[in-house]
Amino acid sequence: MELNIFQIDAFTDQVFGGNPAAVVPLKEWLDEKTMLKIAQENNLAETAYFVQREDHFEIRWFMPHAEIDLCGHATLASAFVIFQFIDPSLDVVQFNSQSGPLSAKRLANGSIQLDFPTRKPEPITIPQEVFESFNHKPLEAHASRDLILLFESEDQIRSIEYELNSLKHLPYLGIVPTAKGDSVDFVSRVFDAVASMPEDPVTGSTHASLIPFWSERLGKKTLLAHQLSERGGVLYCEHKGDRVHIAGHAVLYLKGKIFI
Repeated sequence: MELNIFQIDAFTDQVFGGNPAAVVPLKEWLDEKTMLKIAQENNLAETAYFVQREDHFEIRWFMPHAEIDLCGHATLASAFVIFQFIDPSLDVVQFNSQSGPLSAKRLANGSIQLDFPTRKPEPITIPQEVFESFNHKPLEAHASRDLILLFESEDQIRSIEYELNSLKHLPYLGIVPTAKGDSVDFVSRVFDAVASMPEDPVTGSTHASLIPFWSERLGKKTLLAHQLSERGGVLYCEHKGDRVHIAGHAVLYLKGKIFI
């Protein structure tokens, strides 16, 4: 069997920036074991698979160790592949996923805008393990799928030192330090205590929680965000009530064939 594969750098307009994702278009779904093995072989944060149906695309996302229910940068990468290589006549791509209907819209400036469900985090007591894991102490904790940790400043987010072993048993996909930005509305970093790569470069799905969190605090619907990983990423955000818009650029790094 031969499959096409694309590697896309998402939430950046430069190769080697943003977050790389593999995208594998399929005619029909492969078995889950094979999709997971391909994701492990790619050894990227995410491998996205999609199958084209009559009026939409079904999409799934695999980390090297498990399937997840929502991924922003790999959805952006998938939309980029569809717009560039599958059906250039489209301006909007409709996806169906484990997280319900999603869409991606081509914008005039060349970026792609994702429409995702809101995942507003709720305040919780800061887990004791967090104090043991970071060199700076958070001010607050809020939880949805991810654990959102509010810190005092952008400088603290940039200078975080971490040891994640004690966080492995917490019931959250991402551990997300965040703070008000100096030159943008907010900044963040995203850690995964059980992944082979402990820090994710740019995490679109986490912004489904960060956008309502910061929109309420700042009294703004439109927000500019930077994820302060080594590769870095820029996200143009808008709070739309029960939905969020997350826009960014994407660039092609690689296209090729998988032989299995």
